[in-house]
Amino acid sequence: MGLFDFLESRLDEFLRNNPHLELQALEEQLRQQEEDTLRLIVDLQAQEKRSQDEILSTAQEIQRWHSRIEKAKASGRLDLAQAAQEREANLLRQGNQLWGKMQGLKERIGQAKELQGKIQIRRQEVRAKAAQAQATNSSPQPKASSETSGWNQNRSYTTSSGADPLEDKFKRWEMDDELEKLKRNMGR
Repeated sequence: MGLFDFLESRLDEFLRNNPHLELQALEEQLRQQEEDTLRLIVDLQAQEKRSQDEILSTAQEIQRWHSRIEKAKASGRLDLAQAAQEREANLLRQGNQLWGKMQGLKERIGQAKELQGKIQIRRQEVRAKAAQAQATNSSPQPKASSETSGWNQNRSYTTSSGADPLEDKFKRWEMDDELEKLKRNMGR
């Protein structure tokens, strides 16, 4: 076993004994993901604004060339009218491409906002689990009885502090299980 493996096993043991710390690290990771998602949303919105400006500019150019077509036709300059119609058709294609790009940006913004909402929900879940783990970890641990017990003894399963050792073990096990599920879900 190398030094790295030893340190990793010690860290794993420490985190198993302090699940609230692992949950806090997971919450920090989620916070960072949320910040990254917010930056992405802002960037996409800026791109959408630029796209809208390009569409408006292209629409104004189309109007300008359309009026030139009408003017050239009215003056009998069919050669100019034909060239202006070709320019207008190119601008219309360009406008359609810009519109498609803007629609794609809107979809990506919607997806990013949906992801941000999911991250927020997950953060709240992790925060609640961390608080629960902190409370469970900070409660006084019952001492194991050294007495041997038989089946016919009438015993209470609570200690003087009122805690059931088996209940505590199950709670820790269930909490560890929930933590593992959260980690697996985050890995998707």
